[in-house]
Amino acid sequence: MTHHKLPEVKKRLARIEGHVKGITKMIDEGKGYPEIVQQITAVRAALDSTMELIILDLAEHVSLNASSKGRKAATELKDTVSKIL
Repeated sequence: MTHHKLPEVKKRLARIEGHVKGITKMIDEGKGYPEIVQQITAVRAALDSTMELIILDLAEHVSLNASSKGRKAATELKDTVSKIL
């Protein structure tokens, strides 16, 4: 199975990893909880958008290789996931 968005997923995960390391550094530096929570919220949002990208890539793959009924189901899946995330 080909995942066309894999390079973008890897790039996003590398940024998220750097961001998490930054949060650890903030803790080591004694930053306040409000600042730390704000950064954790940003990481959570970045993870959600990365997960959405993965799911949409998978749905596109399924859609391209499915019957018309399968394509309709893949489109509904993409629309639903976009609303959730």
